[in-house]
Amino acid sequence: MAHYVDLLWNPEDAGQLTRKDRAPGRYRAYVPDELGDQLPQISQAAQQASEDALAVLARADERIGQRGGYLNHLLIRSESISSSWIEGNSISPKKLAIAELLQRGTRAAIDVVANVRATEEAIAELADRSRPVSTADIERLQHIIEPGLDYGIRTAQNWVGGPGWSPLRADFVPPPETEVPRLVADLADFVTATAGNPVVRAAIAHAQFETIHPFEDGNGRTGRALIHTVLRRSDALRNVLIPISTVFAGNKDAYIEGLTAYRAEPSRLDDWIIGFAEAAVLAAGNAVQLADEISALDRTTHEDLIRYRSQQGIKPAIPRSDAVVLRILENLATEPVLTIDTAAARHGVSVAAANRALLQLGEAGILNRNKDQKGRLTCWTADKHLGLVALTERSNRMGAGDTGHGKPPRGPAAPPTRTGRLRQAE
Repeated sequence: MAHYVDLLWNPEDAGQLTRKDRAPGRYRAYVPDELGDQLPQISQAAQQASEDALAVLARADERIGQRGGYLNHLLIRSESISSSWIEGNSISPKKLAIAELLQRGTRAAIDVVANVRATEEAIAELADRSRPVSTADIERLQHIIEPGLDYGIRTAQNWVGGPGWSPLRADFVPPPETEVPRLVADLADFVTATAGNPVVRAAIAHAQFETIHPFEDGNGRTGRALIHTVLRRSDALRNVLIPISTVFAGNKDAYIEGLTAYRAEPSRLDDWIIGFAEAAVLAAGNAVQLADEISALDRTTHEDLIRYRSQQGIKPAIPRSDAVVLRILENLATEPVLTIDTAAARHGVSVAAANRALLQLGEAGILNRNKDQKGRLTCWTADKHLGLVALTERSNRMGAGDTGHGKPPRGPAAPPTRTGRLRQAE
């Protein structure tokens, strides 16, 4: 059964600590119960909420349908931005897409790029139900997110929130490091299994991961990537990722309260599942709306290109189906940032042909030029496509506690983690 263990805080290397943080004392670390591979009994209300959410996810997946492959990377970017935003790492969809293509940018941008890669791997590799998920898989997922840290699960106690750098004043203390290997192996078995309602399994897997807090850093982002592993392994979603983190980011207080309910004595598991299911429903609606808006924008940009070509006397006004300008246009949701070289390589044309196509799309008002500090062209961006993602995320956040200043609110809604190494972590 889940229980607390009493531990002693008496730091050896206390030179960097304040007097309060140096003070020795006893604290309690929470050790969750193992999950096994079966779903637990839940209330009728929680069961109904999870069934409703599963039906909504299935309808959204079907409605988006084959557009999923086209839109998936845009949705993954949205998921990754929001997942990192929960941890206080704020970046716009445009800056993320540029950093992803050019492989350079701010630390925030590079961190979110890593989260994009991890989410894609969670879907492509861990979601393969023909292979079991292992501790090594989860370690690799986290290492993609935080490549600068030592590989593997933590070997020291960590804690979440509270003032200063002492577990005595923490909001939550996960299990001791000696318990982590056993609990992560059990969690891997739980994620591998696919029986029962996938929404319930995803909710429990995520909350259990956050409770174990098995890594020095990157726990929140890794745990949210696991949500998509479960939903895809269980066949709840086939075509598209539903960016649930956009909803968590919109109401971080409710998200943290839900995880706290999961760890309560006795556990308020039903509350967490109901909240998670409601977030999934809202996220599915957001994904469908974004897909519809992208489709409408694609039609508009196609019309804009034809209008421009007609005005300029370019014949034929309607580009041939194999024209590079049309191929670039049709892939803007997947590739909203381009350079001349990447466009040429992607579509198998000469640099000169790619340049002509990009110039035409720029003159038609479909692409925008982006320059460096010296005024040199670095890339072309589909700002209208990227703006739809930003608009969706802003509407989520402004609807649930955004400060209105473009920065994530500080305080207990997004608690940091501390470890015995005195590293502020997630």
